[in-house]
Amino acid sequence: MALRTERRDDRGQTVVEFLGMLPILILVGLALVQFGIAAYAIQQAGTGARAAARTAGLDEPEIGYAQAGKAAMSGWLADRAAFTRRPGPDEVSVTARVPIPSVIPFVDGLGATQKTVTMPRTKESAP
Repeated sequence: MALRTERRDDRGQTVVEFLGMLPILILVGLALVQFGIAAYAIQQAGTGARAAARTAGLDEPEIGYAQAGKAAMSGWLADRAAFTRRPGPDEVSVTARVPIPSVIPFVDGLGATQKTVTMPRTKESAP
């Protein structure tokens, strides 16, 4: 006794279900990519702040602290990065502010991330 199943009524059901889930799958994928870009922007802000603070702590730096911070970052994030310096007698603090780019359609700004790094001032001794 063979069991026969009629599938005539179910034609196209899988395609309809897939098309119904496709927008949700695309949104989840975009959210994951956006999360990765935000994490990368946070990491790059720390890298830029560290390089800028290291340069700002020198007595006679070859380049400016903001230029050093941007040079340490990826170009597409460095172009919009901003650096502020707070000097002290024995140390210097630099804050890097990096806007987080958006990959989600119709969403312009997702805010910005900022990192502050404090480095000691280096005193060059005479030879």
